[in-house]
Amino acid sequence: MKFLVLLAEEDHFDKWDAATDADQQAFFTGLAAFGAAVRERGEILAGEALDRPSTAVTLRGGVATAGPYAETTEQVGGFYLVDLPSLEVAVELAGLLPVPSVEVRPVPDM
Repeated sequence: MKFLVLLAEEDHFDKWDAATDADQQAFFTGLAAFGAAVRERGEILAGEALDRPSTAVTLRGGVATAGPYAETTEQVGGFYLVDLPSLEVAVELAGLLPVPSVEVRPVPDM
């Protein structure tokens, strides 16, 4: 089964800019642990960091507006698309990610 794993944190980009090299390295170490755990039980199909929300363009009713879809202090900073045996496994492994908020959403076969 495929799952989209969204990584979010309040004021993520400002926190990242203010993080020490050691904090950033610890973050990458956490991402590597997640990646290794997924590869043991499934597959990472895609994963990327995202640019700041201010670079987003949102379409509402066919009209493009600057900025992210939702007005919130919690910012999505990246994602993984994974293939794992179940939602329970996806949630378990998502718990390894070094961010305070992770959304795991099933991707239906269309």
